[in-house]
Amino acid sequence: MKVILKEDVKKLGSKGEVVNAADGYARNYLIPKGLAVEATKNNLKKLEEEKKKEQQRLEQEKQEAKETASKLKEKKITVQAKTGEKDKLFGSITSKDIAEAIKKQYGIKVDKRKIQLDDPIKELGSYIVSIKLHPEVEAEVTVVVQGN
Repeated sequence: MKVILKEDVKKLGSKGEVVNAADGYARNYLIPKGLAVEATKNNLKKLEEEKKKEQQRLEQEKQEAKETASKLKEKKITVQAKTGEKDKLFGSITSKDIAEAIKKQYGIKVDKRKIQLDDPIKELGSYIVSIKLHPEVEAEVTVVVQGN
């Protein structure tokens, strides 16, 4: 029996796939548990529509990420920090601080988890920081850390 999987099923397939399953397995387990629906013309048509909507949503996200990347391109973000001897910072500058500075200075909201810092910044200076806005879209900004 051909079924459309609504969830990932071990050793059978992943969500959205049309697979052949044994009649008893499909009727007595997959369909009653809501893991699959029978692959009728209507259900296949719905599946195609859902895939198109998902594709459009992904394209929209990618386009928004590209727009944000173009706004951020070659921007300088200034972060103020308290310093001690030899320009060492009290504490450090984290991705959260950078995200807040971007929002404050340019009005662009960036998720702190998308800012890629290998280590927190602990000294004054200028740093190039990469922001991964989408799996295919990346932006680089210059973060300038100044002391008070």
